[in-house]
Formats: sequence, C-alpha cells, structure tokens
Amino acid sequence: MLLMLVTHSSLVFGQYPNYRIYPSTSNQIEPSIVVHPTNPDIMFASAFTIRLSFRSEGIYLTTNGGVNWFGTDTCNGSPISNHGGDPGPIIDKNGNLILTHQGGFILGMYSNYSTNMGQTWSSNYQIAGNDQDKGSPATDNIASSQFYGRTYLVWTRFTNPYPVVLSYTTNSGSNWSGVIQINNSLSSRQSVGPMMAVGPDGKNYVTWASALLSSPFNEDCIGFAVSSNGGLNWSVTECAYDCNGIKSSSLAPWGVRVNGYPQIDIDKTGGTRNGWIYIVTAEKNLSPAGTDPDIVFHSSSDGGNTWSAGVRVNQDPLNNGKNQILPAITVDGFGGINVIYFDGRNSADSAQIYLSRSTNGGSNWADYLVSDHKFLPKSISGAGSGNQGDNLGLTYTNNKLWPVWMDDYTGVYQIWTAPIDLNSVSISQISSNVPGDFRLEQNYPNPFNPVTNLEFGISEPGFVSLKVYDLLGKEVSVLVNEKLSPGIYKSTFNGSNFASGVYFYKLEADNFVQTKRMVLLK
Repeated sequence: MLLMLVTHSSLVFGQYPNYRIYPSTSNQIEPSIVVHPTNPDIMFASAFTIRLSFRSEGIYLTTNGGVNWFGTDTCNGSPISNHGGDPGPIIDKNGNLILTHQGGFILGMYSNYSTNMGQTWSSNYQIAGNDQDKGSPATDNIASSQFYGRTYLVWTRFTNPYPVVLSYTTNSGSNWSGVIQINNSLSSRQSVGPMMAVGPDGKNYVTWASALLSSPFNEDCIGFAVSSNGGLNWSVTECAYDCNGIKSSSLAPWGVRVNGYPQIDIDKTGGTRNGWIYIVTAEKNLSPAGTDPDIVFHSSSDGGNTWSAGVRVNQDPLNNGKNQILPAITVDGFGGINVIYFDGRNSADSAQIYLSRSTNGGSNWADYLVSDHKFLPKSISGAGSGNQGDNLGLTYTNNKLWPVWMDDYTGVYQIWTAPIDLNSVSISQISSNVPGDFRLEQNYPNPFNPVTNLEFGISEPGFVSLKVYDLLGKEVSVLVNEKLSPGIYKSTFNGSNFASGVYFYKLEADNFVQTKRMVLLK
C-alpha cells in the first residue's frame, strides 16, 4: 500500500488555514470524518475517490491530533472492483476501523474492517445485495449502554414502500445482521438520505427526508424514528415536521446536483442540554428559509416527541439569491452546535465554506468564514450526472472542530480541512435586536484575570474586526474578523498566555472605529 505523510505547522488556528489532508491526482469527494471513542488524537476520514473509470474509497488517518495525516485513495479490501464510493467511516469501541460503502459494479451495500489502522482491510462483506445507496453508519460508544460497541448502518431500500432499513454488527464488522425495516414511508413518497445518531441514553435515533416520488421530487417533510432495544424495534413518526428541500439535478448558478437530506447530532456533554437532538437541512421557499437555499435548524428537548420551530442558521441577508447547501453538524464538548456548509454569499458564481455556531441551543447563530479560497462548483466525470458530491463532514476533538470538504482549487477535487480552535471562536450573538448605531462597550470584568467579556453592537451588515493590542500597539489577538449581521454580540478574551498589564481592544465596522482600554491583573 502506498502511504503519504502530510505535515503542517502546529499553529493556533485563529484564521483557519486551509490544507489538503491527502494531496493526490485523484478526485476526492463526499468526505466524512470520525474520532476514536477513547483516543481523541485519532481521526479517520474517508472520501469517494475517482480516477477515470476506477472508483474506490479513500483512507485518511491521523494519530497525533491532526498534525500529520497518512493514507491512500484506494481501500484494498478485496475484490478491489467491489468498491463504489459513498463511504461511511467508523471507529468502534475496540479501536477497529469499519468502512461501509456501495458495491460499485457489484450491486449492494458492503463493509470492510481493519485492525491495523488501515494498513490492510478485510474482504468485502455484503450487508445487502439488492440496494445501492448512500448509507449512514453510527456506533454505540456509550459505555453504560446495553448495546455498547454495536455499529449500525442505515440506508434507503429502492423498492416499495421505499423505506429506511438497517443492519448492525456486534463484532467490528466480521459479519452483519439481517436487514431490519424501520418505516413504511408516506403514500407516494420515498424515505431518502437517512442518518443515525446514538444518544447519551444508548437509544438510536434516525432521521430522513420524505421525498415526493413525482415532480418536483423534492423533500417535503422530515421523518424520525427511535429505538431503545438496539435497532430491533422502532417508534416511527413519518412526518416529524414540514420542510421544503432543495433537491435539484442542476442548481443555479453552479449546475450541480443537490439534495436537502437531514443531518443529525445529539448533545452528549452532560450539560444543561444533554440529550437534546438537533437536525439541519437545506431548504427554500418555506419560512424561515428564503427564496434561495438556506440552512434550517430544528431541535427537540424531549427525545423527538416535539420539535422547535425552524431557525435560519446562515446569517447573510434573506432572499439575497445566494446558496447555502450540504450542511454537516456536530455538537462540541462545550455544548456548542456547529454547522458547516457550502456558501455562495461572497461571489457571483463561486463557493466557500462557512461555519455557523450557536452557544444557546440553536436560538442564535454567528457565522465564520472558514475557506481561505473560492472555487466554482462543477460536476465530476465518472461521479454521475451533475455530481460534485452530496455531503461534507465535521467532527470535534481536543477543543477543535475538524471540517472536511471537497473543492477543486488545485484543479482537481480534493479533500480540504481547516482546524478551528474553539478558543479562538470567541464570539456569540446574544441578541438579534438591531442597535441604532455601532457601539463598543467597556469590557467586564475590568481589571480581569484571565478572562473578560467584550460586547459590541452592529447596526448594519458588513465586515467586522475586533482586535486586541498591547501597550506598544502590537496586535496580540484577533477576536473577530468576519462578516456579521446586525445585532448585539459578545466576545471573550482569554489572557492566560499574556503578561499582566494594560491592553487595548479596537472595533472596526463600516466607517466606525473605536478603541477602549482594559487591564489584565494576575
């Protein structure tokens, strides 16, 4: 097996430097990424890889918290021809790697496993032979769960009633259970894009889009199901709440195939929102989404029995004709909700990656530009009509977010990342009330040791900068450097790495500039 090592400098990632985790000449799309359940320095990412007519799944790993990555664009589980992309990476409780995928030229859903960090892989195990779909795996890593260590795969069955189905393994992928049907689908609908998450109670939660079987074929509502006995039986709600998905074979202005499949994660922090369930989708023409694709968020605090009203995640102006698509979601160790997505807000035709983060259960969101470059989305030869990939990936470990996405900035679609240190994502929107003018408040507490809060008001949408300087005028910290919508914001400055003394913080927004003084006293 050919292995490649990628190294980058160990910076504090306040400005999200972008790099490829495995530079190659293959097209790499549809990335996913997971973290080892007991070793936060180990991450396993995968992608659908395409070289002319050859298809496979990439194997990309780090064992030192993302400082170095190694891997290959080809999963070597035999037969090599029995790989068709749509990868689902998992690391189970034993530290074994499991990879689910399509069968390629051999119809079906398959898996492989590795006990040596991806150096070699088992032969393909046929989970199902009569479907070929984008499966979503999940593993139960809740030590107190009755089903601790069980790994699951959910996908759509392409025969009437077009349901979501499931299989599971209890032995790291050596073999899998028979296929279990979860739901029946609504009349004249199919259940597509299913995704599973395991809650802190060990219950299994699955969501999917209920899509029309006739024109316009879009996702019309979100389905939801819960199992408390390891996936054997399910309590099903075929339409948990309404949506209006963006499914299209050619989304303007990019001309790429898109979907409005739901993405799910659950708060397992043990905090005040422990067990809350979060779902995001790409929608349009249904409030709170506008006339162009927006990312819409719903939450449940009671195990999926009831759901909140929708909240628009992206904070660019409503109905501005710009696309936000393909969200991925993860809850970090602080209980923050993080969503990444492709975003066209800064260009007439190109896209970038944005992160939106909420620190109050999804009521308010702040946007952060992640990309340091733009690219023009386009279809890829050999990936299917209009396809540039159907999903992005996002995970959390060691106080950092790790997004993975595909773009062709180098001339070929590659998987990129930009590790985001949450110590540098120090801003939250605390009110959507629009102040009459820009303003910068005095920090509190002041003097402080070592953390202080800085509040400011934004009266017009635009680029905002909030920076900290020492007594000599040297810039020592960038707290905000992005476009913000109108509202009241709070940023946190942590002076634990700085000497006692006088510091200044300066807000620049539109034509407004104001500087205030603060004192760090240790």
